Amino acid sequence: MSTTCKGKSSWPELVGKAGKEAEKIIEKENPSVDAVIVDEGSVVTQDFRCDRVWVWVDSKTSIVTRTPFIG
Repeated sequence: MSTTCKGKSSWPELVGKAGKEAEKIIEKENPSVDAVIVDEGSVVTQDFRCDRVWVWVDSKTSIVTRTPFIG
């Protein structure tokens, strides 16, 4: 994680929450980012971006499986 990114950068408290709920909380707590819900096991780009947060969810339950963070 980079210290040059603005605002809150990590949301460990959202693990176990619904993906859509996590997406709303992240974007409310840091308006500079776009939270993107991604099914666990999906392939995503590896470039680092201060305006993006991957929200990894279980594909069957849509529950957050990992700590969302800027990147």
